[in-house]
Amino acid sequence: MGTKREFGPQRILVTGGAGFIGSHLCARLLAEGQEVLCVDNFYTGSRENLHPLLNNPRFEMLRHDVTMPLFVEVDQIYNLACPASPVHYQFDPVQTTKTSVHGAINVLGLAKRLKCRVLQASTSEVYGDPEVHPQTEDYWGHVNPVGYRSCYDEGKRCAETLFFDYYRQHKVEIKVARIFNTYGPNMHPNDGRVVSNFIVQALLNRPITIYGEGQQTRSFCYVDDLVDGLIRLMASPADVTGPINLGNPHEFTIRELATQVIELTNSSSKLEFFPMPPDDPRQRKPDITRAQTQLGWQPRVQLREGLTRAIAYFERMVREQRREMTV
Repeated sequence: MGTKREFGPQRILVTGGAGFIGSHLCARLLAEGQEVLCVDNFYTGSRENLHPLLNNPRFEMLRHDVTMPLFVEVDQIYNLACPASPVHYQFDPVQTTKTSVHGAINVLGLAKRLKCRVLQASTSEVYGDPEVHPQTEDYWGHVNPVGYRSCYDEGKRCAETLFFDYYRQHKVEIKVARIFNTYGPNMHPNDGRVVSNFIVQALLNRPITIYGEGQQTRSFCYVDDLVDGLIRLMASPADVTGPINLGNPHEFTIRELATQVIELTNSSSKLEFFPMPPDDPRQRKPDITRAQTQLGWQPRVQLREGLTRAIAYFERMVREQRREMTV
């Protein structure tokens, strides 16, 4: 199970393929000679992310919501469909939960019918505000089931449950990746995530908004490294199901991130502090031992280099927006 075509390119479905990580994954799969079917409802995904791919004859785009069944013929499935930033997933929390749960049921049903391998893009948010540091895959988490973030956290936890139940009950070949904070080009400038927030604020010389005292920590993985990990996980032996943490184990405080962004953008921005939002994790750092031993994977791009690349992307975006405003 897992590979139906013995020769030629695989036909690979990427749900959420117009999103930040999904668009990079589609581009990487095409670069490796595969055929890609990108499915997205464009709630948070962007057609602009896909513009470089549209003329590729091996690329196909379909507007569809994964909460509804999908009837296609493919060899592999990457399920990345779900808004991943608090601004977006809290806007319609019921739909967020549906996307995680109904979406998982639909892609698993498709994989069961096609007898193909399916990868779930889960999240470090399944660990909640962790009481274990760094977080290993064996840690069950510390999650508020009724809070403002629960639609995403618990939705992803339920999706993992479904994946492993389909694996045990229906013998579907699954892969589960727990993705930690990821950043890079194609991020939505207004998604509320800390890297994009800080970069845009710094480029516009606006105050850098920090919640709490900025001592909470995050580990930032550049998107190219993350995509490499997803592809390695998909290609791993059948008994490597995950869950597997994918993230950069180098830990930084939010204040340290803000300082680096201000320096790299040569910005005049000052730090501005606000109360901590509910259930915001105090620490986030992956233990990637399992990814290193089972996938031979570890991130290569360190924070300063990755921020430089991301800043160049947002600089182009800010210039284009200013040009449009003056026309």
